[in-house]
Amino acid sequence: MPTKMTMADLELVESGQPGAQRIAVMRDFGKLELAHARTPHAGDDEIRVKIKWVGVCGSDIEAFRGTRKPEFMSTPTRLGHEVAGVIDQTGKNVHGVKVGDQVTCRYVWGAFAEYIVCRPFNVKVLPPEFPLRETSLIEILPGVIHAAELGCVDQTKNVLITGQGVSGLVLTQIFSLYSPKNLVVTDLRDHNLELARKYGATHAYRIPSPDTPTMEVVGKDFSDGFDVVVPCLLEGDGMVDALDALATGGRIVMYGCIGTCNKPFDFFKLHRKRGDIFSTEPKRDVDMRRFFQTGVEWVLDGLVNTSEMITHTFPLEQIQEAFALRDDKSNDAIHVLIDCEKS
Repeated sequence: MPTKMTMADLELVESGQPGAQRIAVMRDFGKLELAHARTPHAGDDEIRVKIKWVGVCGSDIEAFRGTRKPEFMSTPTRLGHEVAGVIDQTGKNVHGVKVGDQVTCRYVWGAFAEYIVCRPFNVKVLPPEFPLRETSLIEILPGVIHAAELGCVDQTKNVLITGQGVSGLVLTQIFSLYSPKNLVVTDLRDHNLELARKYGATHAYRIPSPDTPTMEVVGKDFSDGFDVVVPCLLEGDGMVDALDALATGGRIVMYGCIGTCNKPFDFFKLHRKRGDIFSTEPKRDVDMRRFFQTGVEWVLDGLVNTSEMITHTFPLEQIQEAFALRDDKSNDAIHVLIDCEKS
């Protein structure tokens, strides 16, 4: 039950008009700018969320780069889906959730804005004392928990997670709860690897460059490969690397690497290794809600840290600068938040 706010949903207006809200629009790949549109109102079965924070996700960066295929992305468009905010309006048929509830959202797009309308299905209520700044990242937890379940992770499995960006670091925290035999992670940056060790990685390897094959670095210690490989990079070429690292009878769980693949993927090698490939998005709405609930519980119980990875915050007016920072692999940015209230 995704809620997608497109340009067709909007009536753009001039700045300063009554009832206008600020929104971010991607006019072309690599170009985000501030615009103004009519503020939406909740329908009878809907709620309206006043947005505070939205995280810049890897999927947003793919769209920003223009590396998503045309059938999935066109311009102009709106981005943003890792939402933290407060319900400020409810429709007459809505029960349970109420005005004033602090929420995280899932399956909403176009959230780099001051308000978004969705259904109660799309939100989870959090206690009022939980910091909103740490809330938006909960959005990724259903897919992360599902990835661990698909991997059938237990004390007999050697697990490899390639990439310790914001999603990779959350994956490491979740996978460590499933008690793998070894939890191996890789990244380009030492600081991210330090966090990964803190979050439960048993082995953390620095990859010299994005083009370095993972097994050139980790193969000395894990020559037979890994029972579970979770590629957590943006570029689709990471799937070729994941296959090379896969042990016979292993599973590739595609949390990342859903971007364009420019290298040939050897399906016969997958066949010879008797491997499987899984997609992490829950197939049923009921499963998404179940994983969503579990994710919220684990964060509230202190099992998942969503604060230490936040490295930068920007007001909505500086969204172009925020995306440029997040897109630059040479800096120390991990999780970048947009403040949709501050101006």
